[in-house]
Formats: sequence, C-alpha cells, structure tokens
Amino acid sequence: MDHGILMFPTHDAIDPATLAKEVEDRGFDSLWFPEHSHIPVSRESPYPGGGDLPRMYIHTYDPFVALTAAACATTTLKLATGICLVIERDPIHTAKEVASLDHLSGGRFLFGVGGGWNREEMADHGTNPKTRMRRMAEQIKAMKELWTKEEAEFHGEFVDFQRSWAWPKPAQDPHPPVYVGGMGPTTEDRILDFGDAWLPQRVGPDNIDEFEQRANALQQRAADAGRGRIPMSLFAAETSSEALDAYRRVGMDRVIYAVNPSDRDTVLTELDGLAKLI
Repeated sequence: MDHGILMFPTHDAIDPATLAKEVEDRGFDSLWFPEHSHIPVSRESPYPGGGDLPRMYIHTYDPFVALTAAACATTTLKLATGICLVIERDPIHTAKEVASLDHLSGGRFLFGVGGGWNREEMADHGTNPKTRMRRMAEQIKAMKELWTKEEAEFHGEFVDFQRSWAWPKPAQDPHPPVYVGGMGPTTEDRILDFGDAWLPQRVGPDNIDEFEQRANALQQRAADAGRGRIPMSLFAAETSSEALDAYRRVGMDRVIYAVNPSDRDTVLTELDGLAKLI
C-alpha cells in the first residue's frame, strides 16, 4: 500500500516546491493538490462538512501551477490533482495543462477529478449544478481525444470542437490515469464510463465493511466489462493502526493523508509524524 500527502497549496504556507521535496525525501509516493478558483462570499459559510469554510479554500494556488513547481523540485514523486474541478474549466485548455505537466514531469501526473460541491462557485463559471456530472463525463472524454489522437474532434452536448491538432501529448501512454473522486451512489458508473481509478473519501473503521462491499461490486463490474482491476486511492485517510489495517484488508492501493497548510516548520513536523506510518 502506497502513501501520499494532500495539502491545500496556499500562498501563505510552505511553498509547493519545498513541500514536494520534503514529501519525496520522506518516502511518500505522491502529492495531491485540491482546487478552488474562487469562493463566492455568499457561500463562505457554512461548509457542507459543518462549521465555517476553512480559509485555505480562499487562498489556494492554481493546482497546475503549484504542481509544476513541485515537479521541478522532485524526480520520482507522483504529482496529482485531488481534485481538479473540470466542470469549472475549459476542456481544451485543461487538456493542454494536463499534457504539459505530464510531459515536463516525465509521466508523473495523476489526474484526480470530481464534480465539486460549491454550487455558487460552479454557477459563476456558467455550469449548471444539475448537469455537472454529464458535463464532466463529456469533458474527460473530449480530453482523451486531444491526448491520444493526431487529429482530434469532439461533438457533444457540452463540448464541441472541430478536427484539431494539439501537442504535446502526455508522456504516459495513452494518457495520465483519471482518478474519479466521490462517494455518491453513481460514482462507480462514472469510474466505469470514463475513469481509470477510484478516489474515495470518508472511509474509516466505522464504515469499512460497507465500503468493502462497494469496492468488491465495482471490481466485479469491471471484470464483467472486460477491464482489469480498478485501483483505489483513499482521500484524507485516517491514521490509526486500526484504520490502516482495515485499508490493507480491503485492498486499498494508496492512502492519502491530509496536512494543514502552514509554515515550513509546522508542516515538516506533521510530515515527520506521518512518515512513521510508512
């Protein structure tokens, strides 16, 4: 089981390049950066998880810029969006960013995607919350055309472009793996439709049996469809020995620990504590 680190890369915390080097040096396999373009004041509070919205949501860098800095400071660390809000992005530009980062990093990018929760934020981008999952599916499929075809085109409900050239292509063949985030009842449908891996969340000893049933059902559906095993990386994992044993038991491929965006010394102390787990 691999171990990764998740942090909001804020402008007033440890910088992304320093963080990445320290994460790599401690033996973690991956670094995951979330995304929020902006937070409308009308939705600053309350946070869906309870309480006020943490300030890190408002102060975060663009994930592709931050991950590029991380790539330049490391050699083996996998670089991941966790998650990229593709429904708030132009798919042609996003495909270019993904391909550029994967190419420049030597094929180290993992593309974590999701539909988001902040309806006001997505509305400012012209996205209807009710159709965002259909939009996300189209956007990912359109990006795959741009990554894999010499002359790509796509004609859908939300994405439409004529026969086009787009380089560089990603370093990974055929493209960086698409990690589909979410725990909703239709998440598995999206994974099988356009994803390569699952990025579940909110899984611990209290609900691990329920998760195991879902994971087994997903793997059976994948096998029935002629696909190989679906990798699973747990977002914001718990760190107790009980939780880690449970994650190994259900076949989790990677667990990702969240650290608070803070100054260098504080974050490094937190990383040192987490490094003992691996």
